Amino acid sequence: MNRLITTLKNIFSIEELRTRILNTLLFITVFRLGSAIVLPGVDPKRLDINTGGLLGLLDTFLGGAFSKASIFALGIMPYISASIAIQLLTLALPYFQKMQKEGESGRKKLNQITRVLTIGVTAVQALTYIRTTIPADALFIDRGLFTISSLFILTAGTIFCMWLGERITDKGIGNGISMIIMIGIVSRFPGAILGEFQSRGSSGLLIFVLELVALYFVVMGAVMLTQAVRRIPIQYAKQVIGNKVVGGQRQYLPLKLNAAGVMPIIFAQALMFIPTYLAGLFAEKSDFAASVQNAFQSYTTWQYNVLFALLIIVFTFFYTAISVNPTQIADDMKRSGGFIPGVKPGIATSDYIGMVLDRITLPGAVMLAIVAILPAIANLLGMTTGFAQFFGGTSLLIMVGVVLDTLQQVESYLLMRRYEGLMKSGRVQGRAETVAA
Repeated sequence: MNRLITTLKNIFSIEELRTRILNTLLFITVFRLGSAIVLPGVDPKRLDINTGGLLGLLDTFLGGAFSKASIFALGIMPYISASIAIQLLTLALPYFQKMQKEGESGRKKLNQITRVLTIGVTAVQALTYIRTTIPADALFIDRGLFTISSLFILTAGTIFCMWLGERITDKGIGNGISMIIMIGIVSRFPGAILGEFQSRGSSGLLIFVLELVALYFVVMGAVMLTQAVRRIPIQYAKQVIGNKVVGGQRQYLPLKLNAAGVMPIIFAQALMFIPTYLAGLFAEKSDFAASVQNAFQSYTTWQYNVLFALLIIVFTFFYTAISVNPTQIADDMKRSGGFIPGVKPGIATSDYIGMVLDRITLPGAVMLAIVAILPAIANLLGMTTGFAQFFGGTSLLIMVGVVLDTLQQVESYLLMRRYEGLMKSGRVQGRAETVAA
């Protein structure tokens, strides 16, 4: 306890770090207040928005703003969609690849393209949201007027959320876009705990405590999955520059066990509606199609979870293959005079890195699939749906990743000022990538 108090004193004794933390809290407060403001013309008492399946996951990311028809109902998600699209185009099209290699100027151009694309994506999603999600009996103004005004308000709300995320990154602590998503998820955690406690009652207090203990170990497992790396030793040749001999040191190439992050779960979740949709087309004519539709309507059935896990494993290999390029890594090592001991530079090095990556991706993909289906298992064990969502899946991995990234930045400030780190056992290692990537 004394060490915790001392660490907090050290954190707030650094003026720049204290200012950044207070700025972050201010920006988060603005975001949460905006999430509670309902669109003009909507009667919140008459809202009955279905948040099942993928919409439920989206509502979790937005902290309930989606189901409340808030001015931030779309939140930062259109920007995430635009960022993913630009990232895939960067991997596929030479024009975007060239732009990415131009350094700071290229990154500014890509950011500008992403912002413009975000406006287009937001406009399309806002129109769809207004037409299909908000019922006519929940409006007390003309439908046409509401559509036009809400289209502009929702687009402006997403742009404002994007601006808030950038301000958190520049003036606050942590990655702003990831922080906004995490805050939306965490905002539902107290209500989920309270709902689970009330469902258990006084007679189920022991079971509730055991559930909290189980949640603790699940979080620790998610931390290990996020942090686990396979280090490949790299030796750099000695070079004579002037009268000095430089190089000769040994470093390590860290390959993450889960290099794909949460993207495989997001991609797999987006495709899980397809079996239900296709089976629904033939449900009236075929008993088999009707049984398939019933099996995939709930995320707790074994058919749903088996297909979900298989899709996650496939997308993990796919996303790892497009995000980690062994050939480029080998070329960069060769240009900088580095080599893997016992492996020839060039193609042999690329093949070796690819082999190691394939071997660690399989257990990483299986562990990621297990984490993804844990909420279904928790729900089958009798936990409430809201509380079970925190036992795994995208929500848990995003929270763990963002917290680790933020703690790493805080620790870097402490170490720069020659204070002790946050943890006595060792350094806090954050993620190499952000959630938005």
